[in-house]
Amino acid sequence: MLKRMFTAPDPGRTRLRFAARAVLGIGLAVVVCGLAGHSLTGAVTGGLAALLALFTVADATVRGQAVTTALLPAAGLPVLTVATGLHTHPVARDLAFLAVVGAGVYARRWGPRGHSLGVFAFMMFFVAQFLQATPGHLPELYAAVLLSVLSAAAVRFGLWCYERRLPPPAAPAPPGGTGLARVTTRQAVQATAGAAFALGVGHLVSGQRWYWAVGATWWVFVNTTSRGEVLVRGFRRVLGTALGIGLGLAVAVPLHGAPVPTAVLLAACVFGIFYTAAVSYTWMMLCVTLLAELLYGLLGVLHPGLLALRLAETGVGALGAALAALLVLPVTTHAVTDAWIRRALRCAHACAAEAAARLAVDVRADAAPRAAELEQLLPRVRLSVAPLVHPLNPLRGRGRRARRVLALLDTCADEIRGLVAAAADPGACRDDRPAAGPEASPDGGPAAACRRLRAAVEELTALVGVVPPADGTAAAPRPTGESAPAHPHGHPHDLERAPADPADPSRAPARSPLVRA
Repeated sequence: MLKRMFTAPDPGRTRLRFAARAVLGIGLAVVVCGLAGHSLTGAVTGGLAALLALFTVADATVRGQAVTTALLPAAGLPVLTVATGLHTHPVARDLAFLAVVGAGVYARRWGPRGHSLGVFAFMMFFVAQFLQATPGHLPELYAAVLLSVLSAAAVRFGLWCYERRLPPPAAPAPPGGTGLARVTTRQAVQATAGAAFALGVGHLVSGQRWYWAVGATWWVFVNTTSRGEVLVRGFRRVLGTALGIGLGLAVAVPLHGAPVPTAVLLAACVFGIFYTAAVSYTWMMLCVTLLAELLYGLLGVLHPGLLALRLAETGVGALGAALAALLVLPVTTHAVTDAWIRRALRCAHACAAEAAARLAVDVRADAAPRAAELEQLLPRVRLSVAPLVHPLNPLRGRGRRARRVLALLDTCADEIRGLVAAAADPGACRDDRPAAGPEASPDGGPAAACRRLRAAVEELTALVGVVPPADGTAAAPRPTGESAPAHPHGHPHDLERAPADPADPSRAPARSPLVRA
């Protein structure tokens, strides 16, 4: 787990910049709230609002991200108003919370924007319970949310908008085979049912901290589709929380809320949340748990008993999510896994074709957008395959095949990074030299990389099965009789045909052995 976090590829240092910008944006939001004279309650609310604005907004374009960020208060402030207004009406408050859960998940059918607004709305209700906010707090909370979202936007779109220099990645929406609308409807019902279980049992565990269980259920369902993904995500959430509690006992409890060291550790936790999110959910949860402990330390209520209660409530929430995923309109793991792998394979093939065409001096070809799309798809593939490669999975044969698929996809990604670097400066590359760039293949030039990529794609095709052609996923064929332009440094003409087209039905069985049974 440690190795994966610190050695995972980070093309363009995107994760590093993502995390560093989050520290800057959230820090600015908290400072602005302090300068505005807000209490600790307002500063905590503002910091959370900035965190969500920087973490959850994931539209494909900078303009889309700006629009979604501007809409966050419109989704969150009404929910915050309802949550504080129902503070003294427990039954109505609980029913409203469940309604927010269902609506927030259902909003995912409208893509990244719906997802971001749904998460923000849910967390506004959650923070009202966390801070025990009442209607008297609303003016300060409104101001804190607005100032913090503006501060986060100023950093993200003004001071450090590194996305403007990057090709817009294609957002990896759920594959069409699962049906976006149907999946979001099922998940909305599942999440509501799981949250109802968590809310009821959470109240039995603690009449004050029951909302932790609901929060755990909610976040287990975020970015998951199948029942297997939910089970693995729940396990990792409990594990990360347990590790975070152990670290909190050694670090957060002895601090007793001391401002300066607590602020430094809070910044480190924010960095860890953003840096590890795409690599390890367990590590991200460790950072989230330690951050919550530090905040409770600032509020003066942190003690070992509270940490034990948090672990218990997290377990209740994970159990609620697991029961809902297994019993309420379940979405099978194998169909989702197969669809994501096929999408990644088609993307790898298309990216290789574009890079090869570029190396053959076709100035129209551009592999960078496809490479960015593949970088977005790979974490989603790993998430869908996680149930198969988990140590507790009893289906060992499927686990071995799944691990081989992941290894081959990583090989494809490594070779494609080298090809894209070479394609960016074809004149600097020779067939007998490594491609330019730090992530280029060390043993051979672009032609050798294409051969390795072709072998990996062919083996993947055999494992996954027939990959049907998809519009726009492969380079357009040349007219009959037209050959590729010769490369000035002697790249072979068959580069543009490497790797083999994974849509060729002669190369694979009729159904993937990975998803059989």
